Amino acid sequence: MSILRTSFCILIVMSFSFLLVGCADKQPEEDNRPNILLIVADDLGYSDLGAYGSNIKTPNIDALAKKGLLFTQFHTAPMCAPTRAMLLSGNNNHVAGMAGQSRRSLGGQKVLGYEASLSDRIIPFSKLLQTSGYQTYTVGKWHLGASPETSPTAAGFTRSFNLLHGAGNHWDDLGFFEGGSKFWADGDFTEYPDGEYSTDVYTNKLIEFIDDGSDVKRPFFAFAAYTSPHWPLQVPDSQLNLYKGAYDEGYDVLRERNFARAQSAGILSSNHELPPRNEAITPWEDLSPEQQKREARKMELYAAMVENLDEHVGRLVEHLKARDLYDNTMIVFMSDNGAAAEDFYNNAPYSEFVQNNYDNSYEKMGTRESFVSYGPPWAEAGSAPFSRHKTYPSQGGIVAPMIMSGPIVKASHEPSSTYITLMDLAPTFLDVANVEYPQSEQIKPMLGASMLPYIRGEQTSVHDEEYVTALFHLGRAFLRQGNWKITVLEQPFDESKFELFNLASDPGETKNLASEYPDKYKELIELWRVERKKLGIILPEDL
Repeated sequence: MSILRTSFCILIVMSFSFLLVGCADKQPEEDNRPNILLIVADDLGYSDLGAYGSNIKTPNIDALAKKGLLFTQFHTAPMCAPTRAMLLSGNNNHVAGMAGQSRRSLGGQKVLGYEASLSDRIIPFSKLLQTSGYQTYTVGKWHLGASPETSPTAAGFTRSFNLLHGAGNHWDDLGFFEGGSKFWADGDFTEYPDGEYSTDVYTNKLIEFIDDGSDVKRPFFAFAAYTSPHWPLQVPDSQLNLYKGAYDEGYDVLRERNFARAQSAGILSSNHELPPRNEAITPWEDLSPEQQKREARKMELYAAMVENLDEHVGRLVEHLKARDLYDNTMIVFMSDNGAAAEDFYNNAPYSEFVQNNYDNSYEKMGTRESFVSYGPPWAEAGSAPFSRHKTYPSQGGIVAPMIMSGPIVKASHEPSSTYITLMDLAPTFLDVANVEYPQSEQIKPMLGASMLPYIRGEQTSVHDEEYVTALFHLGRAFLRQGNWKITVLEQPFDESKFELFNLASDPGETKNLASEYPDKYKELIELWRVERKKLGIILPEDL
């Protein structure tokens, strides 16, 4: 990007900022607009909350669902960084600058969409809330750039304490590659408090921010982007054995039980069928006793991390109540993608560093000294109603838990199955705050829709059957319109490999209907080409 273009875009954003600040100045002395608390869990599987049928204890998150709305068809991106870019922009990952996970080039060339940070084609809603008078706070994982120009401060957060990278040790800054993890606080790089557990640190910081701003008669937007339960699977010593023995029957049994419990909880319809198990995963019964012991330990640790996370969600909610802020706070809890199958200890490119700096012996598993992941077998169990997991644009990789609660939300005892995407959150938050998104030739309009009429009970859906969602990421792609969806799951991307599914009759994406419905298949392929051009999706063959 040229210096001239960068300066021009900065001037545009500044112009909008001045305009919005002017609007903020006209706000009454005491601004009574709702507070917004957005809590994002990292790599939390669809079936891993009690409210979604899990055996993991999550009473605080479940309580939010009981007092609000639980969504069963909330769609994310298939990985962390594009999800965060789409979340803050209300736009497609290519438009928002995160076409590739932390990748700044395509085939060695710098091209639009592959900035690996928020692009100059969008304005983060956090910036717009800030300039409209909101106090803006963020803690936890950033993953949208590791420089001052791409930091949380640049995106409109007044107070911050963030891990800038995509993952790291939950106890220190060692991380998983040479040089360690970088942290950011209130406008500058900072140190991590060595020996303190991540959820403790981030919750304490956010409570501190809220308290420090409590005398200011302005609402807040707080973004709690926890790094839990993302690998490495580490928990405080007191919680290492919370789930000891709970998963000795294995991942195949857990997958079936998660599915059955989700149906009993009303998360899935009675005619929803469990997709066939992934044949690439070794059946539990074929593992040796020692292998079963290690595998069960992985899931025990993951479950303990989820319960620990729930405790800290409870801490935040209780603090809002103690400060008389709860009754005027909209709370959104979500996961950023499907359950995670990566294993950086055993697989390149980081395995050499990780193995040289961590000890995954059975006795060390779950401690600060280990770097354990639970891998595809348990990830498939966490995505039980669907197929595949994180990194894939199949439903198992992009359908995540999401709960909304608060004064604006009309509570429902029945789960909501309306189709929504994370791009809908930015316009919803702006709507709640009575802030308009700027219109300009240089700034792309948001692709999401405000959910406010829906969560107030004024509409029966967020999108109509004509609404289109399309995404390309790391050689995989999907396009969805209504209940029809085409996907390419295998890398490298090849348009001829698109498969066709009807999610109304086949939510597990088990039957390719391309040959049975050739006209629909052709229609969606053509729509993909149109959307790809509209979104500026650049593929390797375009270079």
